[in-house]
Amino acid sequence: MLKKYLSIPFATRVLIWMLLGAILGLVLKEQALIVKPLGIGFLNLLIMAAIPLVFFNLLSGISSLGNVSSLGKIGGRVMLWYIFSTIMAIVIGIGLMTLSKAGEGMTLKGEVSGDIGEIPAIGDLLLNMIPVNIFKSFAEGNLIQIVVFAVLLGIVTLKLPEKQKNPIVNAYDKLAELMRKLVEYILLLSPICLGALMAATFGEFGSKILGSLGKFIGTIYLGQFLMVVVYMILLKGLGKVPIGWFLKKTKELYATTIATCSSLASLAVALDIAETKLKLPKKIYSFTLPMGAQFNKDGTSIMLAGILIFTAQAAGLDFSFPELVQVVLIGLLVVEGSSGIPGGGLVVAMLFAEAFNLPLEIVAIVGGIYRLIDMGNTTVNCMGDMVATTIVSKYETKWVPIKTQ
Repeated sequence: MLKKYLSIPFATRVLIWMLLGAILGLVLKEQALIVKPLGIGFLNLLIMAAIPLVFFNLLSGISSLGNVSSLGKIGGRVMLWYIFSTIMAIVIGIGLMTLSKAGEGMTLKGEVSGDIGEIPAIGDLLLNMIPVNIFKSFAEGNLIQIVVFAVLLGIVTLKLPEKQKNPIVNAYDKLAELMRKLVEYILLLSPICLGALMAATFGEFGSKILGSLGKFIGTIYLGQFLMVVVYMILLKGLGKVPIGWFLKKTKELYATTIATCSSLASLAVALDIAETKLKLPKKIYSFTLPMGAQFNKDGTSIMLAGILIFTAQAAGLDFSFPELVQVVLIGLLVVEGSSGIPGGGLVVAMLFAEAFNLPLEIVAIVGGIYRLIDMGNTTVNCMGDMVATTIVSKYETKWVPIKTQ
């Protein structure tokens, strides 16, 4: 039986366990939470490996560019993509929630207290990207500061004489390979552990899907589906990449995003898929994927805009066109506050609502089913990173999809 089980394709095993977990969660309800530590342990292992994996992969990729001008060209292109897609996602979230009127009929029962904070100034946001203590950045998992440090270290490496540079670059490559191997071993646990996470999620939140928030959830997921359609159109039109081939090669990533709801944990899987499945150039994916994990959050952007309009509808308020433009601009800023860990987007949603003086009660109510939404958030976030990386690889190198893999 064990041989038959192991003969089943890995992705199929993941899907089977996730489906079994969802069914058990719906049947056992809160009793299914007993398996949650198994899933959380797996999540912690992925996050443990993700930080050093990102750091050494990024160093390895940058040092293989050959010159600093190539780094600036790739970074400029991918940032333009991320800004464009984030604006599009916010507009989709605003438009669909306005049309669905999902917030009408909700009953407010009072304010939710709590010190949420203030909208960060652009200057503060930029300053916070610079690490004061890089060891503290590693300990806290501050991805953007780690990326900045790795980029600076990579640039300095590129400027070294060849005799000094070559052994350092080789060390980066070996350490990056070591961390990828660690992730491979951790992923061997993923079928059962992802099933445990699904069981715990559906055991805790499954009954709420059919409640009063069903329309809200449906609207958010419709927006995220439309964003995926946009990705596929751009992938086919700009990247000339077959959609079926791409989805087949990246399907393991989406199993991880759905179960973990963590862009940071899923980043480890994304880097592995870019290397082993898509065969993308290391100098591209090692830079664009970590960058996307911080800056490209289209799924989260749809959710943030949707919650804002949903809350305004529940409060009986309407936004004017200039105010909606302000929503888009502020959304671009506050979306960077979601840290890539499960639940990070909910705190930012409260910050977003408070920026427009809206009651936080509805955001708190949404918090009760946030993980159900966060499954879609994280999946769209990570898919957007992978699509952007694939298209940039097409234009920056001679990469082509290997359809015979």
